[in-house]
Amino acid sequence: MLDLRRLRLLRELAHRGTINAVASALDYSPSAVSQQLALLEKEAGVKLLERVGRNVRLTTAAQILVGHADALLARVEEAEADLEATADQITGTVRVAAIQSAGLFLLAPALKRLSREHPALRVEVTDAEPELSMPTLALGGLDVVLGDEYPFHPRPPDERLTLEPLLEERFRILLPADHPQAAHGGPVPLRSLAHDAWAAGKEPGYYSELTIRACRALGGFEPDIRHRSNDLLMLLTLVANGQCVTLLPDLVQPDREPSVVARVVAEDPLTRTVYGAIRRGSERRPAIRAVLAALRETAAGLRSAATPGP
Repeated sequence: MLDLRRLRLLRELAHRGTINAVASALDYSPSAVSQQLALLEKEAGVKLLERVGRNVRLTTAAQILVGHADALLARVEEAEADLEATADQITGTVRVAAIQSAGLFLLAPALKRLSREHPALRVEVTDAEPELSMPTLALGGLDVVLGDEYPFHPRPPDERLTLEPLLEERFRILLPADHPQAAHGGPVPLRSLAHDAWAAGKEPGYYSELTIRACRALGGFEPDIRHRSNDLLMLLTLVANGQCVTLLPDLVQPDREPSVVARVVAEDPLTRTVYGAIRRGSERRPAIRAVLAALRETAAGLRSAATPGP
């Protein structure tokens, strides 16, 4: 009899490439992962791993087994969903990872709604960029991901995942209130900020790339990026204290900061899509459906409350 937990480790190894990467992702020690995979070999009765230098690689038999593992683990998830559906109330645990802005202004209000409507449901939240959270979601380490996608860099499709757009939002230029370009209420040309200090996201990352691409393509200059953070509230605070200018999405609600003004980019709109992602088929779980419903309702409220800014 093959142990499903060990099959999951083998599948993780097939996707992540090294035992150390599997151990790090699942919070195991490398020796524990190696021991479990050795036990799986005994259960399977065939050689699954070959030593290559200081690492291992999957044999042909192991690759065949990984294909079956995907199907078996998917059926287990379906069985768990069917069991959950028989309960009188929505229970269980949903693990969610979110980018910061969506976590603060979309997920947190949705959790308040969920606590009121489904008090027996447990939701566990962590912050993570999609580059890390999406592979973890596909492999079963998360249940829902809130991420973002940019027009210039659409995410390659993953047949294991389903993505649902929740918000389409624009980026605006954030300026200190005493900046010369803040004096008027109209759109601000990026080219007029060629000599300013800038703040952007960390590299590598699509948010960082958005800022650089916009300055180059629309403004015709290379931005002087002095500050980098994926904490958008930190960037907002830096602007408020006169240290830089930046581009922030409307979800951050930059108008909350009285020392900052937000202006439309004159040359061309800059946008992103905030989406929710789940494993394909996991929408059968009542707990997942409840989380997605709360996110949709919260996103709808944000859209209806949004008013065109200057």
